[in-house]
Amino acid sequence: MTDLKSKYADKSWSETLQLVRRCLEKTKGDSRVCEPIAKCLQKINEALNVCSLTAMVSRLEMIAKQRGLGSHMSPTETVCYLTADLFYMEVVLLRGGGVEDVRVAHHGEAPVSSPSLLQLLRMKKFQEFSLKLDDLASFYIISGDSDVKIKIYTCLRHLETDLFKISHLPRCLRESDLHVDLIMNGRIGNVQPGKEGTPMTIEYYISPLDVLSGSSSTGEGSVGQTALVTVGSSGASHRLQTESLISSPPQVDSSGLPVFQPLSESCSELLPATFLLKLQPPLPMLTPFIEKMGRITDGVVAEKPQQVEPLPQLLMKTSKALSSEISWTDGVQFVVPLPASEYHSYVFPGAVWGRESWKGVLVHTVPFTHPGHVPALLDLLRHQSAINVLLASCFSGHNQLIDAGLLCDLRCEIRPESDHCLSVTFSLDDNNHLAVLQVTVVDSHQMSCRLMMPDFVDHKLDDYVSRVLMRCMSIPITMRAIRRKVSGRTTPPEPAADPESSAAMESDVISAVHPSVSREAVEDESVTSPPGCSVMSVAAPEPDNANTDAIANRSPCASLGVYSRWVTSGLPAELL
Repeated sequence: MTDLKSKYADKSWSETLQLVRRCLEKTKGDSRVCEPIAKCLQKINEALNVCSLTAMVSRLEMIAKQRGLGSHMSPTETVCYLTADLFYMEVVLLRGGGVEDVRVAHHGEAPVSSPSLLQLLRMKKFQEFSLKLDDLASFYIISGDSDVKIKIYTCLRHLETDLFKISHLPRCLRESDLHVDLIMNGRIGNVQPGKEGTPMTIEYYISPLDVLSGSSSTGEGSVGQTALVTVGSSGASHRLQTESLISSPPQVDSSGLPVFQPLSESCSELLPATFLLKLQPPLPMLTPFIEKMGRITDGVVAEKPQQVEPLPQLLMKTSKALSSEISWTDGVQFVVPLPASEYHSYVFPGAVWGRESWKGVLVHTVPFTHPGHVPALLDLLRHQSAINVLLASCFSGHNQLIDAGLLCDLRCEIRPESDHCLSVTFSLDDNNHLAVLQVTVVDSHQMSCRLMMPDFVDHKLDDYVSRVLMRCMSIPITMRAIRRKVSGRTTPPEPAADPESSAAMESDVISAVHPSVSREAVEDESVTSPPGCSVMSVAAPEPDNANTDAIANRSPCASLGVYSRWVTSGLPAELL
């Protein structure tokens, strides 16, 4: 590079630029390229302004080469093709170097325009375009020749067909928010078909605080847990379906799931691959849950983790709200701020969290081989997500004692008990004795709480605490409710609080635990009509054909109530 600088020191920029462009357009017969020179050429290419057809083609070819894809031009030199075994991309170019359209075609399918990819190229965001291309290629990383890859891709398409059939089976509604009900109670969550080169997506969990943020109302940009339905290579061969396994119309068994056609040689084939649920974001999972997944999929499991860690430690590593400087070591303490200058201290003692049943790993993909595996796998993913949300509710950026003079209103120690059961040990201000709240997470819809205090037994209070926890999925909010309830158990009952003031006060609580939730969002949520009533505006005249009938109860059993009260009648007043 020094010699090149001295050689062209007296040359004009235009002359040097022409020479560089000619070098970039040349192809070498020798496939071996010096790595330093290749990096220099890449930097030069990225620095050049793409303002011609030749420059745009050169940039697309460089991106394709970086991602391991093929590239070639059409005979008319107006379309640049980026090719792989299972898909190809058409970039329709204009004479001046602009982009008219970007189309993605999977094997055996017609090309479909991709507005998002088109926008990236028009804005010359080549780095983002390259990452999108890499994501598209990574969805179908399969070993083998082209024929094997095509067979596996065909199996994936038949799987998607069956998952759609399962998602459209009739079922009883449990929540009035249809989108939340589909995510939490649907047999396979909220299924979205693949589009613009992306695979099928399944939304399978969303927390109550995310519901309050309003992101669930549109069904777009969900902040909950999702899974992409893809395929991946496997060291062993597995029998995968080569046609739909569900009859039309579907026959349903006693559990409400369809009756599947047995996997035989006529409707399946042994292939070196498995279907995958690619979790986004990756989910910290307990090792007992991973073992249960292996039993569901008949022994088809991902590679065994080399190292397991306590679940709270995994959650800390994956939390975006916590600083990377926070270390687990022998445990950690968090100070959670609440409204009215109330502070709770939550301690996770490292020694007790070392038991094997509460250790886990970060799971990125869940392999399976049959569409019937998906409902049971999603139930486990939801169960684990509920446990994670409860533990993470005790996290806060105030992990250090803010100052020596800070007095916490409540000091708690979070300890693991038996499987799916944890305890919160605490002491109230007016009591020198310790109390214990035992929380058992039966599944993502059912949790039981037992409050153990000296000389105090109240099963109604246990039921009350369980309902509070299920509605907010937050240990700090639940402990705040217990503190107020227990401290006033010897005093006469207070009159019912005003609903409007209750909603305003509770909005402060939710905002403290979930800062992204605005006060206005909570108050808007609190003024929705009660269950079974239609909502009409008083500012506009009533439509002639308005349906004012009460909504029928579509479910013969009572709602589990994790979300419905929040959605239909505002926040529960007992949380105050």
